[in-house]
Amino acid sequence: MIVTQTDEGWRIINQQAHGLLAVQAAMHWQDAKRPIYWVETLIALTEHDDGQDPWQGRNHLTTAGAPLHFQILQYSVDQCRSMIQIGLQKSRWNALMLSMHTSFLYEPKRGTDAALDEFLDQQVDNQKKWRRQCGASKDEARYAYDFVQWCDALSLVLCLDQVPPEGRRLEVSVGPDGVSYYISQRPDESLCLDPWPFDQPELTVHVETFPLKQLVFSSDEELYNAIQDAPVAVKTWTFRQ
Repeated sequence: MIVTQTDEGWRIINQQAHGLLAVQAAMHWQDAKRPIYWVETLIALTEHDDGQDPWQGRNHLTTAGAPLHFQILQYSVDQCRSMIQIGLQKSRWNALMLSMHTSFLYEPKRGTDAALDEFLDQQVDNQKKWRRQCGASKDEARYAYDFVQWCDALSLVLCLDQVPPEGRRLEVSVGPDGVSYYISQRPDESLCLDPWPFDQPELTVHVETFPLKQLVFSSDEELYNAIQDAPVAVKTWTFRQ
C-alpha cells in the first residue's frame, strides 16, 4: 500500500492501482519510441507490484497497528517469485520484464541474504533464457524495462505527492531513451514534463484513493474491511505540454 498521513487519518492507494496509473501515462508514450512487445510491456507494468502477501494476520500493519506503507517493508523473495510466476503464465516477455524489475530493486542488496542471492542468480539465468525465447536482444529488453521503470517512477512521484510547489522541477527518472525527464507544476495546478514524452498535448490520469479516519487496526481483516467500506476518492492529474 501507499500510505499518506492526512489531517483526518490516512489516505490509502493500493500498489496495484499505482500500476494502473502508470499504464495510463504509458499508453501515450510517443509511437516512435515504444518498445517491442508493446502490449505485453504494458501488462507487465500493471503487474509489477502483484503477488503481495494475503490479507491475513498482520501482513499489512505496522507493529503499532497503522497501515503499512510499502517503503517500510523489507523485501520478500516469495512475493518476487509469485509476481514473476503470474507474468510467466501470460508470456515470457511479461516474466522477463518482472524479473528485470526484481533485479533493479534488489541487486544493490546482494550479499546481505543467501536466499536473496540465490533468487538473484536465478534471475540472471532466467533473463538470458527468456530473451532468447522472445528473440530479443539485451538492448531491446533493457530499453523496454527502462520504459517500465520510468513509468513506475512517474506514477510514484504522483502517488507520493512529490511534485514540488512553486514551479520547481523534480527529476522523475532517466527514460529509456537516456534522457532525464523533469516534472513541474504550473499555477493552475496542471503538470508539465520536460522534455514532453507523450503523443498528445494534454492528458489526464487518475487513481482511486481511500480516506480512513481510523488510525490503528487490530488485524489485516479489520483494515481490509475498512478500506472496502471507505468512500472512493478519485485523485486526478492533468499534464499539458
